[in-house]
Amino acid sequence: MQHLVVPTFVIDPKRRVVIWNRACERLTGVAASEVIGTTKHWQAFYETKRHCLADLVALDLPEQLPELYSEYAARGHNGLGFSAENWCVMPKLGNQLYLAIDAGPIHDDAGNLIAVVETLRDLTDQKRAEMTLKELATKDGLTGLSNRRSFDQMLMSEWSRAQRTQQPLSLLFLDVDHFKLFNDLHGHQTGDECLRAVAAVVSRHAWRPLDLATRYGGEEFALIMPEMSSNDACAVAEAIRNAVTDLRITHGAEGAGEHVTLSVGVASHIPGEDDDRPDRLLGSADQALYAAKRLGRNRVISAEQMLAEFARLDRGALQVPGSASRKSA
Repeated sequence: MQHLVVPTFVIDPKRRVVIWNRACERLTGVAASEVIGTTKHWQAFYETKRHCLADLVALDLPEQLPELYSEYAARGHNGLGFSAENWCVMPKLGNQLYLAIDAGPIHDDAGNLIAVVETLRDLTDQKRAEMTLKELATKDGLTGLSNRRSFDQMLMSEWSRAQRTQQPLSLLFLDVDHFKLFNDLHGHQTGDECLRAVAAVVSRHAWRPLDLATRYGGEEFALIMPEMSSNDACAVAEAIRNAVTDLRITHGAEGAGEHVTLSVGVASHIPGEDDDRPDRLLGSADQALYAAKRLGRNRVISAEQMLAEFARLDRGALQVPGSASRKSA
């Protein structure tokens, strides 16, 4: 055991450490003398007391695997034990490691448990590389918000959940007013800075765990807000619009205002049994954004109030658009 290059420790049926090899000392920073004969092996990996994988094998507790490990496999009661992967805080080293863990029982000829062997593999570099690749695949490079691919996946997922729970799903489309004129006047580098500033505002208002702020494309952003009514979504949209105005980013192009502003379209829907795709929600939010633009920009319009706004302002010459296919998920 001492000459194994694989970090390994062994516990007895009472979960006391009987072997803690040199590779395990190097991995954890914990000397064998600190843990041999004790049940304190958890202290090498976690700051608060909890079971290690070997403990779950010794206690035959496969039901606790989902609570303790992000990735796991229970290989039954046939003597093969459990496998898992997990971030460990490694208190002695002062850093975090992502470990692949295997724990297997040893039985005597009568089938009695005499020990559990746990082996560890450091997959930290591999895991961080995977996380970086995943972030690159799901994040917009300019703003750091989620990208269109993430938006499409999240919208379909939340649409299905709203269909099951019969809770409203709200969607905001947000567009920087006269952005082409801004770019033409101030240059693309300043335009990028403007988009990053607006993105930061949108991101701050996606404060609930399931909210998703996205750069939808160009100067357009989207915000998915599950379990939120139209009125509440409009309040969030108004807060975002005001916050962008408060940035006081100088615009000044001919035909635009003094400062950068935002137009927002809001739609909310509770999907029925026949609503297998969120096209209706997408189209409604797109129409509402179109209406906000046509009615003068720098405003929030919901799908519910859109027709009323056109009628109130007596703009009969302005046609409300049909469903916009470009927003299809």
